[in-house]
Amino acid sequence: MGQLRQTQQSIGLAKAISLSATAIDGIMAGQSLTQIIEDLPAQERPIVQSLTFETLRQWRGAHQLIKEYVPKAPSQRLDHLLSIAIVLLMQRQINMKRGYPAHTVVDEAVKACDASVQTKHAKGLVNAVLRKISMAITELDQGPNKVTKIDVGGGYLPPWWLAQLKASYPSQWKQLCFHQSQHPPLSLRINLSKITRVAYLELLAQAGLAYEEIPPIAGHTLEGALSLQVPRPVTEIPGFTTGLVSVQDAGAQLAGLLLNLQPGERVLDACAAPGGKTAHLLETANIKLLSLEIDPHRISKIASNLARLGLASEAHLIKQADAALSNWWDGQLFDKVLLDAPCSASGIVRRHPDIPFLRRENDIAQLQLSQRALLNSLWQVLRPGGLMLYVTCSLFPAEGEEQASWFEANYADALRLESIGQLLPAKTHDGFYYALFKKNGS
Repeated sequence: MGQLRQTQQSIGLAKAISLSATAIDGIMAGQSLTQIIEDLPAQERPIVQSLTFETLRQWRGAHQLIKEYVPKAPSQRLDHLLSIAIVLLMQRQINMKRGYPAHTVVDEAVKACDASVQTKHAKGLVNAVLRKISMAITELDQGPNKVTKIDVGGGYLPPWWLAQLKASYPSQWKQLCFHQSQHPPLSLRINLSKITRVAYLELLAQAGLAYEEIPPIAGHTLEGALSLQVPRPVTEIPGFTTGLVSVQDAGAQLAGLLLNLQPGERVLDACAAPGGKTAHLLETANIKLLSLEIDPHRISKIASNLARLGLASEAHLIKQADAALSNWWDGQLFDKVLLDAPCSASGIVRRHPDIPFLRRENDIAQLQLSQRALLNSLWQVLRPGGLMLYVTCSLFPAEGEEQASWFEANYADALRLESIGQLLPAKTHDGFYYALFKKNGS
């Protein structure tokens, strides 16, 4: 069975299609899918998330087919229902002939019209359109020029976003778009403070789970990183519930390495939620860590992550605070600062394909101002000789290299050390920007 089908539990497909259409309605109105599914019962979240994300990943392809087979532009609700059903029909090509049978998809999509689309002709239109598209897919798959995957456009990027990629990466933008429309790997970070890599690999072997090595990224070897060949729910990953391992993109794991933490150091983790990098810092060395997070609802996620990993202690404090202000600071300088700055998240679209639908072009300028305010504030709490790591999960130079250059130009005591710079999305990792600064002086 395909990935979408694997996530289905007690919820029927017609209801899943309807709920996913509602989720896409919310995304188009400016809500993230994370916000939307928080209000759903736990048993409904996996299939709705999987189905919605897969539809957004294949958005352009689905809409090329809608445009070809629907003579008059459908209503928004009907458009979303059709998009979901078309993606389900494409699963046999996308997932190597796995997924729901075509007749099931058609029948369940028609049923979804009962509660979702209040028009007399909707059922007939959905039935006719999906049957034609199903036949076209079958003919393409069985014809003389047989293919194993339909790819008629991939994911959606707004024109301004695409223009920035073309301007910034003229020889790479097509490959970037391809990576952003693919499924991300299920990357793990072994908790090396609890178990060795060799011992954890033995646990995977005992569970019959195949893994892939993560090659060095930008010249750095990540000892705790690997990816599972076949994604699994976290409950099926050996050692997850007991804190032996976490799910974290390999590119994000560079943060814990680049800061070169030493025992006893006083470290600040600004903008810490949901706590993946926070946990990695604590796994790396016995440090005194302060984590800041402005959103009170996300603070609980940090605490939950640390509790699962057995990392909660008196040496680690979590405060609700705006890191760009100074009212949280007790006057003691930090040895190291991790600034994982709020950004467009343009480098992690394959994990969150709703992002291009939520961002607006003028968001970048506002985010740039926020990033500079954070750089300004956090540089003041770093001791001379200390290190600050600036990180974003963005592909846009305005949030990466332009910010690092601005910071160097405006702070005479800022020395840029090894700087990975822009890390572009690849098979093994997402896209990030890294710049490491040392504070000169005594």
